Amino acid sequence: MAKNKLKIGEFSRLGRVTVRALRHYEEIDLLAPEIVDRETGYRYYSASQLQKLFSITKLKSMGYSLEEIRNLWDDEQHFPTVESLEEKIRKCEEELNMLKERKRMLKAVVDFQKKKYKMEKICFESLPAITVAAHRTIIPSYEDLGRLCSEVIGPEMARLGCICPEPGYCYTIEHGGYKPENIDIEYCEAVTSKGPDSSLIKFKEIPSVPLAACLKVFGPYEKLHDNYVELFAFLEKEGYKIAGDPRAVYIDGIWNQEDPAKWLTIIQVPVEKA
Repeated sequence: MAKNKLKIGEFSRLGRVTVRALRHYEEIDLLAPEIVDRETGYRYYSASQLQKLFSITKLKSMGYSLEEIRNLWDDEQHFPTVESLEEKIRKCEEELNMLKERKRMLKAVVDFQKKKYKMEKICFESLPAITVAAHRTIIPSYEDLGRLCSEVIGPEMARLGCICPEPGYCYTIEHGGYKPENIDIEYCEAVTSKGPDSSLIKFKEIPSVPLAACLKVFGPYEKLHDNYVELFAFLEKEGYKIAGDPRAVYIDGIWNQEDPAKWLTIIQVPVEKA
């Protein structure tokens, strides 16, 4: 009975639709199998029915509903009139305009959320006057910063009898701007009082900063440059100008966190309203 017929699975593969879709087409009297075996319930389609299936798929992709497609086949038209196609074009234009407006609204919300997120990440505060022990040198890369602190600056500060207040406060300044290598860096650490200068350590009085933009950065030091750029762009947009050397303040690092993702650095930029 089903000789030279296609089972529903074979028919669905050839027609590139799901079996579920074929069963739905059958339920709404759009495309029924030629044969249904009463004993097994198996459904069989003929190869000639593929043409109708392809037509259904094409009309769906053109925006016609299954009900509209079924009406076309009931009226034996099989394909829309020019007037019908032009109406679909008009509706497409309406939908395009609606989607453009929706896109505009979504972008406005995204821009607002980004600005809000940046405002949440960035805070403004004053920085007190401090006394620091400073060491300026050129390091090959940021990877050498930890070694510089532990092997050079730390021992020399201990030798000079430096006392650091609690909580500790240390930062670096990149002289000459950002460079990925051969970095001209100045390391400064707050101390309770000035001591005698040495060949490695110079003591300085750092004046207070009335207003500084502060940005928290988690991760390795290589990320700092991108965050500086982000912060500077934000400040320019909000009408601030830089009023002093930006500082990278080290809160958590290799000395207490093995995972670089947990290193916390705060960028502090002295600013004033433009």
